[in-house]
Amino acid sequence: MGSKDKNPRKKKKLGEVNEKIPEELDTEKSPEDGKSPEDENNKENYEISINYTQNRKIWVRNEIDDDDGIFSFSVSKEIDHESDDPDPRSILECQKRSDWEKWKMAMETELNSLNKRKVFGPIVTIPEHVKPVGHKWVFVRKRNEKNEVTRYKARLVAQGFSQRPGIDYEETYSPVMDAITFRFLMSLAASKNLEMYLMDVVTAYLYGSLDNDIYMKIPEGLKMPEALRSKSKEICAVKLQRSLYGLKQSGRMWYNRLSEYLLSKGYTNNAICPCVFIKKFPSGFVIIAVYVDDLNIIGTPKEIDDARTHMKEEFEMKDLGKTKFCLGLQIEHFQEGIFVHQSNYTKKILKRFNMDKANPLSTPMVNRSLNVENDPFRPCEDNEEFLGPEVPYMSAISGLMYLANCTRPDIAFATNLLARYNSSPTRRHWNGIKHIFRYLQGTIDLGLYYPRNSEFGLVGFADAGYLSDPHKSRSQTGYVFTIGGTAISWRSQKQTIVATSSNHAEIIALHEACRECVWLRSMTNHIQEASGLVIKREPTRLYEDNAACVAQIEEGYIKSDRTKHIPPRFFSYTQELEKNKEVDVQYIRSSDNAADLFTKALPTSTFRKHVQSIGMRHLRDL
Repeated sequence: MGSKDKNPRKKKKLGEVNEKIPEELDTEKSPEDGKSPEDENNKENYEISINYTQNRKIWVRNEIDDDDGIFSFSVSKEIDHESDDPDPRSILECQKRSDWEKWKMAMETELNSLNKRKVFGPIVTIPEHVKPVGHKWVFVRKRNEKNEVTRYKARLVAQGFSQRPGIDYEETYSPVMDAITFRFLMSLAASKNLEMYLMDVVTAYLYGSLDNDIYMKIPEGLKMPEALRSKSKEICAVKLQRSLYGLKQSGRMWYNRLSEYLLSKGYTNNAICPCVFIKKFPSGFVIIAVYVDDLNIIGTPKEIDDARTHMKEEFEMKDLGKTKFCLGLQIEHFQEGIFVHQSNYTKKILKRFNMDKANPLSTPMVNRSLNVENDPFRPCEDNEEFLGPEVPYMSAISGLMYLANCTRPDIAFATNLLARYNSSPTRRHWNGIKHIFRYLQGTIDLGLYYPRNSEFGLVGFADAGYLSDPHKSRSQTGYVFTIGGTAISWRSQKQTIVATSSNHAEIIALHEACRECVWLRSMTNHIQEASGLVIKREPTRLYEDNAACVAQIEEGYIKSDRTKHIPPRFFSYTQELEKNKEVDVQYIRSSDNAADLFTKALPTSTFRKHVQSIGMRHLRDL
């Protein structure tokens, strides 16, 4: 609330953690409210009454910046691990449980690994001006794609938050494989009939060598040397010889160690996709896609066996067979293709927010009113009460973002729209979130299907929703890129500048799509070239439904009263790509433009048509 507000908005107190939120609020309800059977029959679905502090964390709305997806990913992990029987948070909690023996065995296994990797150096008196880091035990039960517990895992982690930059560490950045690259690799595996296996590096971080001297407080189980037994543990510390989970630089040290080994074995990678290592053989090729300690190995059978063998020679590995569950994604291998979905995660998020018994809806959002004053997604008004932190609005948005970014492009626009109101959500916006949940309830098994032997070419669609945000005069950019008819990259985002016409908005959207296209071409061409696959040297078709926009790209910038204010860079960049035969901008009817899905609310028939057109299918139909 700014200091210039004459009529400050009132913050609604909505009760305690488990208290139901009042149904009668003096705000306009969305069209679906009061009309659905579940609103009468299932009181649980009136509202979500889970506090942000449920998992002992407090999220401050105005301090969250989720441009990099870290917040949404962390919330998704909490949801994924949530159950009626949560994992213990301390040794004391473990000892009170019926499965204490399994946790005890997991701790012993961890200590044996630390000793085997020679992580601990000598125990010494703490040197002057040195601040030793603390440590903590972390416990988690690992689960498979069916949410069944497969093993008990205990980790001794360093409390790296006490490390000092420039003294205890220098660089911390470590690359990981992004979701777009992973989807491309799945489409490549399906199209070329390649095998896809998953391996896990046991205690991966312990293989990294430290670049600074790090001292840690002495953990339980380590014996004090005779010379120091008379001294207090408070003035002693153990010097770490290897990187340990929790240290700022551990991820980087592990990546450097793995990268050096793979490069020494003849693998190649580059800055475009530093976590994809490729090796070509006379009879085939193998690709190793790295996400921290999870290695997806894709290629021809003989070469995959070779890769698995030399990985086991250098590191302690777990061979998990065909990739079925990775990074929260469920992967189904069919004779005709590969299907990736998040059914288990969707069920968990619905259950967490008490929407698992709600009646389903056919689209993720209601049609918006042309009258700005009646728009259910308008910002909080001056005299309108907004929801307090008792309502986990941000937690719900972040859980939906994880779905939208991984396997559910169909909810990308609705989630992006509602995410704008994280700082001051109202009942109207809350109803919008409930609407998305009810749509998910009817489409739990919806995912992306990559067919085998499909035409392997990159195709893009771009669109803009003019004045999608009429309250701030901003339009919406939407684009999607497919390979073999199935989406691998998409985006729905509010434009950062005001567009003065639909043509202006479309030019901006096309510019953003071209930027993504350049990276996609670089990434896909590098992987295919390094693998020895034949590449068709042809421009990427990029479809746009604004005829004036297409004409301006083909004929060049035309100065007129309607276009002279548009920055030339939006034209020039796309025109240069067209001239260099990297993209080929073509006109398409609005009814056939799949990018419409990312810019506006659509009628049910049109929505379903576009969902089908980007390769989304139901598991039950395969």
